[in-house]
Amino acid sequence: MAWPDGGAGLHVLMTADAVGGVWQYALDLSDGLRAHDVKTTIAVLGPPPSADQQVAAEAMGATLVMTGLPLDWTAQAPHEVEEAGEAIARLAARLRPDLIHLNSPALAARAVFDAPVVAVCHSCVATWWQAVKCGRLPEEFVWRTELVRRGYASAGRLLAPTLAFARTTAKVYELPQVPSVVRNGRRLAPLSASMPDGDFVFTAGRLWDEGKNFAGIDRLASRLPISVLAAGSVRGPNGATAQAVHARVLGQLSDMDVTRYLSAKPIFVSPARYEPFGLAVLEAAQMECALILSDIPTFRELWEDAALFVDPDDESAVVEATERLLRDPETRRALGSAARVRSESYTIEAMSAGVLSAYRSLLEPKPSRSPLEGAAA
Repeated sequence: MAWPDGGAGLHVLMTADAVGGVWQYALDLSDGLRAHDVKTTIAVLGPPPSADQQVAAEAMGATLVMTGLPLDWTAQAPHEVEEAGEAIARLAARLRPDLIHLNSPALAARAVFDAPVVAVCHSCVATWWQAVKCGRLPEEFVWRTELVRRGYASAGRLLAPTLAFARTTAKVYELPQVPSVVRNGRRLAPLSASMPDGDFVFTAGRLWDEGKNFAGIDRLASRLPISVLAAGSVRGPNGATAQAVHARVLGQLSDMDVTRYLSAKPIFVSPARYEPFGLAVLEAAQMECALILSDIPTFRELWEDAALFVDPDDESAVVEATERLLRDPETRRALGSAARVRSESYTIEAMSAGVLSAYRSLLEPKPSRSPLEGAAA
């Protein structure tokens, strides 16, 4: 490893799953780090990636290792997560990477790694519960939260995608310092030749996740004169489901197909109650879609003055905001343009540089103190 020259020759072992936004994050980051001569091996937990996902990983220069290990948020008992972490540590001992990048920090709860560990606070059940349900954590969330707490304590560096979520995480877990902020970036898939006809409202994400508030979007569809299309699965690997009565669910789409829908510049709506970042919003902004977003701290931080904000529990306000943009194409175009300009701040290059800086802080040798300095102290 020739570290003083950036990341030349660095090998990173990264964990990810193929279920949600972490997969996109891992692949985009692998692609961005490749420009710095960083090799990434992705240990995949949970369900195996689809053929399309595997092709995308290969195109991004990432090497996949299918572990068959359970996801921390679908495991049935603490020992399953602890044993998964130890399995990743054994994989690391075999591959001998320079650094471990955990997108599931709970994997570090009991495992001992031979290389420095960077953990990313993408989301967790404790902060999800606080935003979506409130009140006392259910027992199955208590032990999951404790595993995450121990994982955070074991990591050499903690990263978060927004300052708002970093502060929430620090408060919930009583961290000695706020995680460093490295905002996510996204590179859109190439446009295909065909585009959907007509005007419509669009949303995308894990529709089964109650935090995304798809139920509110479905009810919105019953009150609008245009179609509401939703990309994503209505059934999660943890057994959670969502029902669509009025919205048209498109299912899990490829990146290229999502880009195809966004290229029509629909009104993009996300009334999420919990969203640490929101890659789907970024994708919509990159395609110059007007954004209607829930008024939560993370969205305000990222999209202030570049979106319309609504109370996610006030469905009439969501309807009124959507109808306003349908009636006022000039405002809609201006919002779309503002969103696109703002999206230029959230690039893969900026994300990669931030993550690389975190890697460097752990891998650079610490200056040693001379005996005279020690005596003077």
